[in-house]
Amino acid sequence: MTQVAIVTFDGFNELDSFGASTIINRCRKSGLDAWITTPTPTVTSMNGVQITGQRTMDFIAKADVVLIGSGVKTRDVVADDQILSMLTLSPSRQLIGAQCSGSLVLARLGLLGDMPVCTDVVTRPFVEACDVKVLDKPFHAVGSIATAGGCLASQYLAAWVILRTLGEEAVRSAFHYVAPVGEEDTTVAHVLDVIQSSTW
Repeated sequence: MTQVAIVTFDGFNELDSFGASTIINRCRKSGLDAWITTPTPTVTSMNGVQITGQRTMDFIAKADVVLIGSGVKTRDVVADDQILSMLTLSPSRQLIGAQCSGSLVLARLGLLGDMPVCTDVVTRPFVEACDVKVLDKPFHAVGSIATAGGCLASQYLAAWVILRTLGEEAVRSAFHYVAPVGEEDTTVAHVLDVIQSSTW
């Protein structure tokens, strides 16, 4: 079973964490398992929704895929060395993705090198202050690292994970199920086009 840690901090954006986990877990029977991973037993979303984490942060080192979610407190996260020390990421053996302000976490961890990223408009100046180029795109991936910008772009991170681990047919199956009724084929084609044209 391929294990996916969806790192979810206090102040998280529901669309980022739940969107990715829901789509990825459509592939559970095919061997892909996503878990909401939190630094504390419970975290509260930017809109006041309190959840209990499914995995603790030590799960990150064991996971095959790590997706770092976004939220309104990400700048507090990157200023907290204790939290950052829990993010034991290894691009050589893990797929690593970041949603919106999650890109700031990757920048702070020094994992990006000269790779440009996608992020949200609020986080953009803080990422650029780390000397990281920000693209006006919803998704970009280089090797084992991917970033997405905009809340609804979490679907592209999910599709990238499924494509890299299970293949294109698994992406088609998962997105055919979650797509709006009557828009299944166009949704699948669009999602595949975005991630395949933006992956290097």
